[in-house]
Amino acid sequence: MKAIYSAALSAALAWSVALPSHGAQTWTEGVNYFLVQPARATNVAPGKVEVTEVFSYACPACNIFQPTMHKLKQSLPANAVVDYLPAAFNTAEDWPMFQLAYVTAQVLGVDQQAHDAMFDAVWKGGDLSITDPSTRALKSRMPSIEDAAKFYNQRAGVPVDKFVATSKSFSADLKVRTDQDLLVAYKVDRTPTIIVNGKYRLHVESAGGTDQLIDLVKYLVAKETK
Repeated sequence: MKAIYSAALSAALAWSVALPSHGAQTWTEGVNYFLVQPARATNVAPGKVEVTEVFSYACPACNIFQPTMHKLKQSLPANAVVDYLPAAFNTAEDWPMFQLAYVTAQVLGVDQQAHDAMFDAVWKGGDLSITDPSTRALKSRMPSIEDAAKFYNQRAGVPVDKFVATSKSFSADLKVRTDQDLLVAYKVDRTPTIIVNGKYRLHVESAGGTDQLIDLVKYLVAKETK
């Protein structure tokens, strides 16, 4: 398996350039998408198909991928259910803290209302930025869970002490452990990665571009619907 990595910002920028659509492209297993073996059961209702983005708020490629993710969500059929799986494998860029912040927000039921704003807080000079704007180097002091708690207080009205306490709870710890197990089971080696219905893994590179990724996810959702 490849070494796990977060795509470099320059490479991520290249992803944002849409390539021509595949149209009648025949997708190839093992090239464009990969089987998850064994497949993992999902929590969606019968007849629904789960589409999961593996991401980190501190991942530059994930931030650039957000317009594509929005476009994907809008293009999926009604039976598709989109969810998110936070990765933590890049400790240098504070990913474990952002993973914990996301699962804490999930436990508190405020994850989705602040999802886009969290990316902005990291990448548009907000309080959760991981880089120094003057040098573009990583900050010597990375954002803490207390900093994330202040963000969710401002965006979702969650008291800071409640957010911090929840981050230390059994529910949050269990969710982190479950997510870590899923990342291993899915053999995720980069972010962003898309998992379809616990069975298929793909990413921008394997699909051949951002537009192609949307087409491929729709193809796999239709395949699972049948």
